[in-house]
Amino acid sequence: MLVTGLFFLSCSIFKATYKVTKYTVKTTYKITKGVGKVVYKIGKFSFVVVMAPLSWPLTNNDIESIDNLSPKDAIRKGRVKKAPYVVKGKRYVPMSEKEASKYREKGIASWYGYETLRQKGGHMTANGEAFDPRGLNAAHKYLPLPTYVKVTNLANNRMIIVRVNDRGPFVTGRIIDLSAGAAKKLGFYKKGTAKVLVETIQIET
Repeated sequence: MLVTGLFFLSCSIFKATYKVTKYTVKTTYKITKGVGKVVYKIGKFSFVVVMAPLSWPLTNNDIESIDNLSPKDAIRKGRVKKAPYVVKGKRYVPMSEKEASKYREKGIASWYGYETLRQKGGHMTANGEAFDPRGLNAAHKYLPLPTYVKVTNLANNRMIIVRVNDRGPFVTGRIIDLSAGAAKKLGFYKKGTAKVLVETIQIET
């Protein structure tokens, strides 16, 4: 399936074509007052992506380094996507894009980050995006950043697509941390955890 995205930059329009498996993606890129904003749409799910100021704290302060750099240096230099990183002295090595394209796993999902709404200012994810606890975002220890995945709650068969843009969860027995907004859509916000099926969605440029 081929779809076309429109890119707006300094009053110019650029077109790009994407090959998508199973789902449709429409993208727009717009820069306003120096702040980039990208809106992705996959089927009925929309994702607004804004890069966070480097002055914002990370959602996960336990990330000690990324690609042998401080997390913010790695973000600034664009060395995050598949880069190894260290959390509490343990080194994690993300999947290659080829490995990630075949990723499918059942396990326990949790949710995180709603407390950031009550804190002053904003927070950034491990790839430098502004964290939105109401959005459809997720954290994963090994998937490249960003990656889109389909998440199905196996208890009620609810399904959503989320954008993996952060690292975690670093709790034994959990495979993915979802935003509060995603947990609500899947119906396990109050319970806190759920058994899910996570599958990558293929989007090829």
